[in-house]
This record gives sequence, structure tokens and C-alpha cells, in this order.
Amino acid sequence: MNKSELIESIATKAGVTRAVATSTLDATLASITEALVAGDTVAILGFGNFKVSERAARTGKNPATGEALEIAAATVPKFTPGKALKDAVNVKK
Repeated sequence: MNKSELIESIATKAGVTRAVATSTLDATLASITEALVAGDTVAILGFGNFKVSERAARTGKNPATGEALEIAAATVPKFTPGKALKDAVNVKK
């Protein structure tokens, strides 16, 4: 599912226009992004948690040449799914 399909799904399920669904999704994503930039955790009960994690610098390999190279430290977003989401995805068929 891409963003357009997600917007269409939101609009249909919420009974709103695509424009309203688009602005709602954009505002939600912007709010999550702002919280993560500020170093906060975003917890959505039943869905999961978004948080910021530090990744240490490390030595890697260039796959084309096999040459060693340094990979810089980075701050990265992480998502941890909640139990309800895990259970919904893990339904036995």
C-alpha cells in the first residue's frame, strides 16, 4: 500500500473526502516526525511505539571492492509494534 492508497482507505473508512484524509495523514506524520526530532517517544496504544535510537560508528565493507570503510554514527527512528498489531498480523491462516 502506498500513500495514495492509504489516503483512499482512510477517506473511505472515515467517511470523509480525500482532501480531509490527506491533510489528516500529513498532520499525523508531521506530528510524529516533530516529536522524534525533539527526542520524544510516540506511543500509540495497540499499534506501537516510535522512538529515536543511536547507532554507533562501525567499520563496514564496500561490497564491490571488499575495501574496509568507516560508517559514521547516526541517530535513527525505530518502530516497535504493539501486541495488538503483532497479533493481527500473526493470524494463522
